[in-house]
Amino acid sequence: MRHGPETLKVLRPLAPCAAIILLTACGGGSSGSSPSVTSYAVNASAGAGGTISPAGATVNAGGTTSFTVTPKSGYVVSGVTGCGGTLAGNSYTTGAINANCAVTASFAAAFTWVSGPNTGNGTGIYGTQGAAAATNVPGSRDKAGAWTDGSGHLWLFGGEGYAATGPFGDLNDLWEYSPSSGEWTWMGGSSGVNAAGVYGSQGVADAANVPGARFGPNTWTDAQGNLWLFGGWYNLIPNNHMNDLWKYSPASGEWTWVGGSSTPNQPGVYGVRGVAAAANVPGGRTASATWTDAAGNFWMFGGEGYDSAGTYGWLNDLWEYSPASGEWMWVGGADTTQVAGVYGTQGVPATANIPGARAYETAWTDSAGNAWLFGGVGYDYTTSSYFYFNDLWEYSPSSGEWTWVSGSSAVNATGVYGTQGVSAAANVPGARAGPATWRDASGNLWLAGGYWQNGNGSSYSFFGDLWEYSPSSRQWTWVGGSSTPGAPAVYGTQGVAAAANALGARVTPATWVDGSGSVWVFGGDGPGVEFNDLWKYPVQ
Repeated sequence: MRHGPETLKVLRPLAPCAAIILLTACGGGSSGSSPSVTSYAVNASAGAGGTISPAGATVNAGGTTSFTVTPKSGYVVSGVTGCGGTLAGNSYTTGAINANCAVTASFAAAFTWVSGPNTGNGTGIYGTQGAAAATNVPGSRDKAGAWTDGSGHLWLFGGEGYAATGPFGDLNDLWEYSPSSGEWTWMGGSSGVNAAGVYGSQGVADAANVPGARFGPNTWTDAQGNLWLFGGWYNLIPNNHMNDLWKYSPASGEWTWVGGSSTPNQPGVYGVRGVAAAANVPGGRTASATWTDAAGNFWMFGGEGYDSAGTYGWLNDLWEYSPASGEWMWVGGADTTQVAGVYGTQGVPATANIPGARAYETAWTDSAGNAWLFGGVGYDYTTSSYFYFNDLWEYSPSSGEWTWVSGSSAVNATGVYGTQGVSAAANVPGARAGPATWRDASGNLWLAGGYWQNGNGSSYSFFGDLWEYSPSSRQWTWVGGSSTPGAPAVYGTQGVAAAANALGARVTPATWVDGSGSVWVFGGDGPGVEFNDLWKYPVQ
C-alpha cells in the first residue's frame, strides 16, 4: 500500500483502532505476524529412456504442480506415478499436495518404421549407382548379407527377392545406408536377378570384381572396416553352395576374391584339427552362425553344405579364420554331415559337448568374449523331414568348451513366454530358425521373430515375438511382440516410435547395430510376402 496523501485522506475519518488494524494487515505495525503457510516438497525422477522436468517443486498445501515428461528418440512413456497425478500427453499434473511426495516417470523402447513401403513384394528403386537419394530403396528380400562399417553405415548384399524389374530371384546388389541422412545408395552389383560373379585374379582388388548372386552368405567386418563374405547359395542349381571368400573395401569401392573356389559345391579341406594352414578351407555352405572375436578373427559354425568327403547335408563344424594370416583353422565339431549334438549336463562345460548339425542358427558374443548360439534347423534324411531347435549354447574360446545353457535337448520344443517384461528361469523362446539377433551395450542378447514348420511342411509358424537374454542372470524375458505366430506388422506413423508398433512375423531379415548402438532391421520373409521395410530399435 502506498502511504501518500491520497491514502491519508482515506484513513483520516477512521477510528484509531480501525487504522491500526488496516495498517497491520498491510504489513505495518509491530504487534503481530502473517499466518504461516505449509509447503511440501515434490521430487521428480526419470528412468532410462527419457527425462522429467523440473527435477522438483515446492508446493503450498492443497496446491498442485505439473511436470513435463520427454522420451528420448525411439522411446515412449510407459507410465508416470506418484502424488496422485494424471498424465495428459507429455504433461503430468499432481493431485492436491498435502505431504512430501515423489513423481517417477518410466519409459520403454519401441520400434520405429523408418522407411520403405508397408506393403510387401516390392521392387527396388536403384537410382544412379553411387548416388544417394531419398527415393532409393532395395527391393523386398530375405537372407541377405549385412555389415556395419567403421563409420556406422549399414551395408546390404544380395539375398533372394526382387530387383528393379523381373521375377523373384537371387540378388548380388550391394547397398549402403546412412543413418544420419536416411538415404540408400546402390553401390554395385546388378539391378537384375541371378547375375554371375566376376572373380578376376585371386588376391587382386578390381572395380569389375563382384560376387555372384546368392542368399545366406556368411559375413564379418574386420578392424579396418572392410566387409567380408563367405559362401552362400546360388539357387539356379539345386544345392549350389559356394565356398568363395571375398573382401570389400568401402574406401576403394572394390571387391577382392580372397580364397576358396569360384566353382560351387566344393568339399571342405579340414587339415589337422587346431592347426591353421593355407590349404584349409570350409566346404561350400549357406546360413552358418558367425561372429568376430576380440582379436579380430572370424568364426563360423555349421550351416547347410558340403563336408570333407563332398557329402551334402547339415554341418556342425567350427572354424576360425585369421584375416592377418589369411588361414583357416578347423577348431571343432565333425568333418562329416548329419552329426547329432552332445549336450552333457546342462550348465556344465565339457570338451565332449557340441551342438548338433544345423543351419540358420544365430550367434552373439558377450562382453567377456564368449560366443552364444541359439536354435536353427536340421534335417532327417531317413524321414525326409525338418526339425527345429531352441537350445542355447555358450562357447568359451579360452577353454574350447561348449556349455548347454538352456532350452531343450529335444527338437521342436514350444516356447514358454511367462509374463511379458518379467524374466524367469522357466522362460524360453520356442524352436525356430532365422530370427533377427543383436547384442546391446550391456551385453544382453536379443532375438526377434523366426520360423518353424512341422516335419513335412504341412504346417508352419512365422514368429513376431521379441526376446532378451541376460548372460548374468541366465534368464530369458519376453519383451514384446505377439506370442501368437503369424501376427502382422504394426507400422503406426512413419518416423514415430509407438508402443503398439511391431515388426510382425518374419524370418531372416537383415540386422545391424549402428555406431550409436541402435538396432536396424530390413526386410525378411513373412507369411506369403517379402518385405523391404526398414525399422529402428533404440540403444538399450
